[in-house]
Amino acid sequence: MEHPELLPAVLDALSRAPVDEIVVVEGAHRLGVSAESARARLVHCDDWDTGPGASLRCGLGALGPDVTRAVVVLADGPDLDPRSIERELERGEPVLAATYDGRTRSHPVVLARDAWGEVPDAGGRGLDPVLVDCSDLTPPGDVDYPR
Repeated sequence: MEHPELLPAVLDALSRAPVDEIVVVEGAHRLGVSAESARARLVHCDDWDTGPGASLRCGLGALGPDVTRAVVVLADGPDLDPRSIERELERGEPVLAATYDGRTRSHPVVLARDAWGEVPDAGGRGLDPVLVDCSDLTPPGDVDYPR
């Protein structure tokens, strides 16, 4: 499902989070937006059709060698709260995911560099995260699923 109109809201939330670099990965659909205008770099993933892990690996591969952790969010999660990112970055486990009900994994996800090589074709869902409680925050949403 293509929703480029949601990306500006996500980029705005990321601009208020403690992240140094933003990489936007596009695959099957050209986003038709200028990610650069929001201090983000746009990366095209030619292997997108092999699974969501390919897009994630493309984004991770675009990060510099000095990056130790990556924050992963959905471009179609317009209600992203930057405080969820802050909470995860305070932790040290290699794979973290926000939870808004105490048991279901959601976004954002934080991956330490040593976990990047473990990303399967199924994407981050194939990794076993430590859940970080964000139940007092609004979930970011995902337009592929009912909100």
